[in-house]
Amino acid sequence: MNIFERYLTLWVGLCIIVGIVLGEAFPGAFQQIGGIELAHINLPVAVLVWAMIIPMLIKIDLRQLKGVREHWRGVGVTLFVNWGVKPFSMALLGWLFVGHLFRDQLPAEQVDSYIAGLVILAAAPCTAMVFVWSHLMKGEPHFTLSQVALNDIIMVFAFAPIVGLLLGLSDITVPWDTLLLSVLLYIVVPLIIANTWRRRLLARADGERQLARVIEMLGPVSLVALLATLVLLFGFQGQQILAQPLVIVLLAVPILIQVFLNSGIAYLLNRYFRLPHCVAGPSALIGASNFFELAVATAIALFGFESGAALATVVGVLIEVPVMLAAVRVVNASRGWYERGPGIPDRA
Repeated sequence: MNIFERYLTLWVGLCIIVGIVLGEAFPGAFQQIGGIELAHINLPVAVLVWAMIIPMLIKIDLRQLKGVREHWRGVGVTLFVNWGVKPFSMALLGWLFVGHLFRDQLPAEQVDSYIAGLVILAAAPCTAMVFVWSHLMKGEPHFTLSQVALNDIIMVFAFAPIVGLLLGLSDITVPWDTLLLSVLLYIVVPLIIANTWRRRLLARADGERQLARVIEMLGPVSLVALLATLVLLFGFQGQQILAQPLVIVLLAVPILIQVFLNSGIAYLLNRYFRLPHCVAGPSALIGASNFFELAVATAIALFGFESGAALATVVGVLIEVPVMLAAVRVVNASRGWYERGPGIPDRA
C-alpha cells in the first residue's frame, strides 16, 4: 500500500476539516458547484468520479473471466455473499439500528436517507482495493482477478435493480431515471473507457511496461479525486456534522457489523466447501469491502450533496481501511485453524 492508501482514514479526516471550514467560509461557491447539473447528475462530481474509477478499472483484465471455471466454487461463494446476502443484510441492519435503535439520536428528516446511503454502499462490491487486501493475506492472484472482473460485469446489470428494490421496500422514493443514468455514467462508460485504453496499451510492443507506467501514474489521480469529492461533500454537510457529530459514530455501527458478518459468512462457506485458504481469504474480503467511489457518486446523484445518504456513504470511506486491515489480520491469524479443517488443501 502506498502512503495515500495506508493513511486513507487520516486523509479523509483532513478532508472533513477542510470541507467544513471551506463550506462555512464560502457557502455561495459550494451552492454554485452543487447547481451544475444535467438530469440531476452533478457534472463536477461526475468528472471527479471518472478520475476515481477509471484508474481502478484499467487494472482489471476482463479476459480473466475464463479463470472463473478454475475456481468456480470460490467465485460462487463470493457472488452469493456479494449479491444474495450483503445488500439485504445491510438493509436489515440499517432498518434495525438507524430506523429503530438509534432513531432518537438522529435527525428525524434524514433517517430514511441514511438507510438509503447504507444500502447503496452495500450494493457496490469493491473493485480495486481487493487486490491490496488479497496481497496482504497471500491470496491466489488469478482467483482475485477473475472474481473482480466478474463482479464488475454483474454490477452493470445488478446494481440498479437491487438498489431500487431495497429502497422501494424501505418506502424510499427511487428516481429511476437518475439511478439508471448513474449506472451508465459511473459503471458502463468508465468500464468501456478503461478496457479500451488497456487493450490499446497492451497492443504496443512494450505493452506491459506501458500499462504498468499508466497505472502507476493514475494511482494518485484516483485518490486525489476521491479526496476532492469529499471536500465538496463535507462543504455541504458541515453544519449538520458540527451540530451532531454523533451521527458519524452511529452510522459506523451497522457498517462495521456488516463487514465482519459478510466476511465471516464467506470465510466459513469456503471452509465448508474445502477450498484452499488462498481462495477463501480474497473471497471473504471482497464480500466485506465496498466500491465506495461508486457509492458516494450514486448517493450524491440520487439524493444530493446535503443528503443523509451521501453522508452515510462517506462514513464507509472513513472506516474502510482500518476495518479491512482488521479483517485481513483475522484472516491471516486464523489460517492454521482454517487449514486444519477436513479435506482442506495444505498451505502450498
